This record gives sequence, C-alpha cells and structure tokens, in this order.
Amino acid sequence: MTVFQALVLGVLQGLSEFLPVSSSAHLTLAPWLFHWRDPGLTFDVALHSGTLIAVLWYFRAQWVALIGAAASIVTHRRVETEEERRVVYLIIATIPGAIAGLALEKYAESAFRDPKLIATVLIIMGIVLWWTDKRAAQDRPLESMRWTDALVIGLAQMFAIVPGVSRSGSTITAGRGLRLTREGAAVFSFLMSMPIIAAASLLKLPHVLRTEGVDAPLVVGVLASALSGWLAISVLLRFVVRRSYDIFAVYRVVVGLIVLAIAFSR
Repeated sequence: MTVFQALVLGVLQGLSEFLPVSSSAHLTLAPWLFHWRDPGLTFDVALHSGTLIAVLWYFRAQWVALIGAAASIVTHRRVETEEERRVVYLIIATIPGAIAGLALEKYAESAFRDPKLIATVLIIMGIVLWWTDKRAAQDRPLESMRWTDALVIGLAQMFAIVPGVSRSGSTITAGRGLRLTREGAAVFSFLMSMPIIAAASLLKLPHVLRTEGVDAPLVVGVLASALSGWLAISVLLRFVVRRSYDIFAVYRVVVGLIVLAIAFSR
C-alpha cells in the first residue's frame, strides 16, 4: 500500500465513521473501485484507532466526567447522577454490538464485503434513515434517555457488522426513532463508539503491528483518520442543530446506485 492510498483511506474512515454513511462500506468500496489491493479488515481496524483518538479528544470533558462517574458507581455501589446513569447506558448499549462482532467476525472479513451487498444495504438504510428522521418528533433531549432506549440503540448497532449499514447511521436512526433530538442521538452515538472501537483496536492492532510493523502508510492513515474524524464530529453536531439528516440519506442512495451500476457493468 502506498502513502497516498493510506491517506485516502484514512480520510474516508475518519469522515464516514461519524457521518451516517458507513465507514466500512467506504473502506471496502474504495479499493474495489480504484483497483487497489484490499487492505483487509485488519487495516480497517487500525484506521479505527485514529477515529478513537478523535472521539476521545473531542469529548474529552465528557469522558473525564464519565470516568469519575464510573469510579463513583464502583465506590458507592449506586447510580444517582446523570453522568452515572449515562455510564450504565453506554455499557448496556455496547454489549449487543460486542456480541455481534465476536459472533460474525469471519463473515465481516469475507461474505459481507461483496460490493453488491454493500450497495444494496447503503440504499436501504438511506431510505430508513430518511423516513425515520422525517417522521420522528424531537421532543426528547439526551437527558431523558432510559435504559430501555440504550438497549434499543445497542441492538441497532449489531447490524453495523454489515458494511453499508453504518454504526453511526444505525444508532442515530434508532435514537431518532425513539424521538431523541438530532443532536442528542448523534452525541450518544459518538460516545458509544468509543468502547466498541477501543475493543476492536485492542484485539486487532497488536496483530497489525506484529505482521506489518509501523510504516509510513500506517502512520499517515491513522493520523488522517484522527484529523478527519474530529472534523466530521464537529461539522455534524453543528449541522444537525439546524438541518435534518436528509443529505446523508440522499448520499447513501446515490452512492449505492452508482456502485450497483458499476458492479453489474463489469
């Protein structure tokens, strides 16, 4: 892999991890479209470490508060404050995705990376995102979340094992379906990305370092992923305060149709 290819994939990973357009789809489709060697799921996970840095840095104040709340829960063995409840909700929301990742990992590395499947899923989830965001009210701030809401959003994250679904797309759609505000749904989606990305990085990154080593493409890819990920979070949170998710739904459908057209023409 060249430095340029790693840069492109890093930017795609950072932007599409937090925008509801599926980072795994973009990382799979880009090498297929440009006839590059597919770096595989392991390199994808390495790039996720960049987006992990982005979400930790952007929400650093919240993470400090959440770590303190987690320590308080362990010490006092009770849940009272808003931060303590959010810690519990993040744990609940993470469990289904972790189970799906462990159970379906081999399919994520092979069968789920078919461009036609990815394109179809991009289109379907784009329509679901548009329909849900259009119909659901925005009468529930993030502070109104209950443990059942966290479980529903966590179950939605399970489907993100299929490239094209989008982790942020599925969780934001579920949050909007529960009538959370657009910003609230996005914030919880971003926060819950940390445990699942961190776990994947801890499992896969040592293998990358042992087999591939630390080379220029890897460093460039991770840095590009971190910077573009920070930008994506910043832009999306400002965008959804005033606008709907329509533009992302349209993008998904258009990209899906283009990929299907190319796939059937080859």
